Amino acid sequence: MAQRSIELFIGRLVTDEEFREAFIRNPAAAVGQFVGSGLELTNVEVSALLATRADIWDRIADQIDSRLQKVSLQAYARREG
Repeated sequence: MAQRSIELFIGRLVTDEEFREAFIRNPAAAVGQFVGSGLELTNVEVSALLATRADIWDRIADQIDSRLQKVSLQAYARREG
């Protein structure tokens, strides 16, 4: 179960701009929200996520085709304005 959850978490980090920004701002809170939604992460997975450099998620997301991205309208407005 936890392996599937980490795959979902990482997938969300690289395809959901709003979630990614929330994670970068407050990683522990984003993990807590994810776990609170009923998905499991092991302590090792949580530690690894929190230890990973935050900028990696933006760099990976930049490589994903935009058609696979869930764009945050707030982030879009900040970039455009």
